[in-house]
Amino acid sequence: MKMGSASAGLVSIFSNGYRSLSAPVSSWRTLASSSLYKHYKRNSKSAVFSCLSSSKIELSCLSSKVDVAQTTTTSVNGYHKYDRLLPCPSENGPPRVEHLVVSEGGPVLEYICKSLDLPPLFVADLIHFGAVYYALVCPQPPPSATPEQIRIFKEVTAPSVLSKRTSIKGKTVREAQKTFRITHVEQFVEAGTYLRVHVHPKRFPRCYEIDWKSRIIAVTDSYVVLDKPAGTSVGGTSDNIEESCATFASRALGFSTPLKTTHQIDNCTEGCVVLARTKEYCSIFHGKIREKKVKKLYLALTAAPVPIGIITHYMRPINVAPRLVSEDFIKGWYLCKLEVMECKEVPWPDPVIQQKYCIEDSEWPSKDRAYECKINLLTGRTHQVRAQLAACGAPIVGDSMYMPAAIAEMANPGLNPFGKYKKYTTESDKEMTVTKWFARFGKEPKVAIGLQACQISWDDGEHFYEARSPWWRSGMA
Repeated sequence: MKMGSASAGLVSIFSNGYRSLSAPVSSWRTLASSSLYKHYKRNSKSAVFSCLSSSKIELSCLSSKVDVAQTTTTSVNGYHKYDRLLPCPSENGPPRVEHLVVSEGGPVLEYICKSLDLPPLFVADLIHFGAVYYALVCPQPPPSATPEQIRIFKEVTAPSVLSKRTSIKGKTVREAQKTFRITHVEQFVEAGTYLRVHVHPKRFPRCYEIDWKSRIIAVTDSYVVLDKPAGTSVGGTSDNIEESCATFASRALGFSTPLKTTHQIDNCTEGCVVLARTKEYCSIFHGKIREKKVKKLYLALTAAPVPIGIITHYMRPINVAPRLVSEDFIKGWYLCKLEVMECKEVPWPDPVIQQKYCIEDSEWPSKDRAYECKINLLTGRTHQVRAQLAACGAPIVGDSMYMPAAIAEMANPGLNPFGKYKKYTTESDKEMTVTKWFARFGKEPKVAIGLQACQISWDDGEHFYEARSPWWRSGMA
């Protein structure tokens, strides 16, 4: 359930045991853990409920050389005892997102510590990671909210309450509900301010394994080109901007001003990424992308051969993975085009290399040989190369999200409602078939897949950069 514009993309489950207090502005949060709801009260001015999403963040995979400590120890009130965010744990825990409305103004760190029973150093770490957000006005509760929850929301957003807050004068409700990151532990939050705290930010332990200086391809006055390692995020996530390529590359180069993200590649993909040194060049590079002046070539290690030439699909315009593609034109779906320039047979990666990069099996039936394809990306959609190649029956080696669906379609060609052999006859049949097809996809890869952004160039080749050999070649004879 989405909380509304101020917290789009966050999952929250509201329990029925909502308690309000006599204070005009009450703190609130929600708790749910899978199908078991837990409810407890605290001896403070606020009634607080915790929110645990039933979905799980994928576990991160580390090589045996890395020794990392857990950030938690003993269990307290159903949660582990919190210490610090570092050292980085080897595994991600289940998501925990807390939603609060400030009942008494003061420093944000103090308020979160008191409301959530968290130690100050841990909350300071969360703020440093970019895992704490605020909005001047609480966002609209989800449709599933109880009458009592809706009453509390109306209480804290009543015109008589909002009219007394000088901070929101001249703003529309939508403007006041816009969220921003908390950037300092001493930042003052007034009564009525909405807070969103990502207590369990997604972690990227592989950041601490990398020799980042060795991954720098080029440094100029305007930009840096990085050979991004697989298993890392280019610019971070909504709850973790600390463990990112931009942050670690900036430190490796001794830059006082952090590098800025100009474009993205998937966490599980390695290869060329351009990071801007200034806001001005960031804007310039975005313009080059819009004007199609940036050319990207990829190397893909596929489980089956791919025909040479241009491949066209249409991608469903829903910002949820996995991305579904259709061979036929569908109104409103995004055009996806790539050109397969080369496709050559190569050995399947040996077990040692697969273990090093946490390559997942996905039970592809034949592992005698793989195929290395050079691809010119003609349109740049999220997961485009992965989704298109899987739709062609040639999923990328290690792609635990798209390969299971490709295997299922091989066994039952009519399973894919957007493929050549679709079987549905009515719209209701189609809806059911799409749901079943979506369920055939797997989870996001832990670290790497057989995909590398091997070249990037712009301004007709005036700027041209190449990545090192892809990970799978290190195990070839």
